[in-house]
Amino acid sequence: MEQTVNADFNEHQYTGTPCKKWRNWLGFWLLGLCNNFAYVVMLSAAQDILQKQQSGNTTKWTVSFLDSEGVKSGNNSRYDCSPVSTAAVLLADILPTLIIKLSVPLVIHKVPYGVRVLFCVVMAATSFLIVSFSSTVWMSIIGVIFASASSGVGELSFLSLTVYYSRDVLGAWGSGTGGAGVAGALLYSSLTQVGLSPRSTLLTMLTVPLAMFLSYFLLLAPPPHLPQWKDRRADGALLPEERQGLMDQSQEEQETCHQEGRNRHVPLTLREKLHIIKDLMPFICPLVLVYYAEYFINQGLMELLYFPRFFLSHAEQYRWYQTLYQVGVFVSRSSLSCVKIRKLWGLAALQVVNAVLLLLAVYFRFLPSAWLLFPIVLYEGLLGGSAYVNTFYFISKETEDRQREFAMAAASLGDSLGIALAALTAFPVHAYFCDLV
Repeated sequence: MEQTVNADFNEHQYTGTPCKKWRNWLGFWLLGLCNNFAYVVMLSAAQDILQKQQSGNTTKWTVSFLDSEGVKSGNNSRYDCSPVSTAAVLLADILPTLIIKLSVPLVIHKVPYGVRVLFCVVMAATSFLIVSFSSTVWMSIIGVIFASASSGVGELSFLSLTVYYSRDVLGAWGSGTGGAGVAGALLYSSLTQVGLSPRSTLLTMLTVPLAMFLSYFLLLAPPPHLPQWKDRRADGALLPEERQGLMDQSQEEQETCHQEGRNRHVPLTLREKLHIIKDLMPFICPLVLVYYAEYFINQGLMELLYFPRFFLSHAEQYRWYQTLYQVGVFVSRSSLSCVKIRKLWGLAALQVVNAVLLLLAVYFRFLPSAWLLFPIVLYEGLLGGSAYVNTFYFISKETEDRQREFAMAAASLGDSLGIALAALTAFPVHAYFCDLV
């Protein structure tokens, strides 16, 4: 991997006319929104349906997402907390994505993008249908797994897809994924608030996989060398536009360009892929740390940061924490065109400081009001979103042409690994605090 900018990077990316440029920007924004949408709403939706199922049978299966009446009371703990950490459902939602990101990047290059997108669309739609019509707990869990699989395959595929377009679509993708958090939470909450049942709400969200399908197949203006339905790179032959470019060059230039074209499309070996992953560690490790600290706060500490004398109930305080966090993520993931931050370890360090500060705030309870916590949570989201978009921006900028597509997919492991580790850590931390009297 190169640590300097490739001078010929833009030469191999597709820009097209201004109209096509805007189509591509909007297309990637919608793909980011649709890809993360099911992941955002599935946690809450599955919990609502699980509560309904529990009321009609004797199955004992506790999930601790805060309901509209607040957290269960009746324990002797000094904290108003539920018996099980909210990390329980998060772990079920993130593990399939993590498994996919650990294994799929090594082989997914054999699957053309059109097939991958169809897979994501079908999996997302199936997840909404399964959870909507589930009659047992395990059916709902299977629905959550389908949503997680769709999100995991979609993220590593669409990040890889950005290498075929001008680099500004990375900003569009990041902004769309940030918008999914805000849009998903607001849409699900508002539809259920006005009286629509969780099942009917989920069925209305079948329009989201449809929007993903339309965004990719109709809105995007694909470059001529994009492998839509079969991989045309395996034989190392030059693509049509590259052969056309040889016509006006000298014999020596033609030979050089011809060889570069062949090299750029030769598939990577397993050894090369493992070497790329090793070189990606300066990008992946800060991303893991940022997301570990971030989700440790969200799933391990936020529920415990309750202020009884505040005008909002416990459940309302928690929802506002999550909303402000999503707003911060959306703003920072949309900021790539305005500011770029190369010091990724600095962002990670600041997020760790946030986690330590809020851990101490839970233990010593020195924060007097939720008003002081709100800006901290917003700041937490800003750091997390900035780390995400800047990580992939600089990977795309500092990676060789031939390695870039795989590198973008492999680096997507970072956020999922951090989230999974945070969920595992949140269990004992939550239990420890809830046992304090």
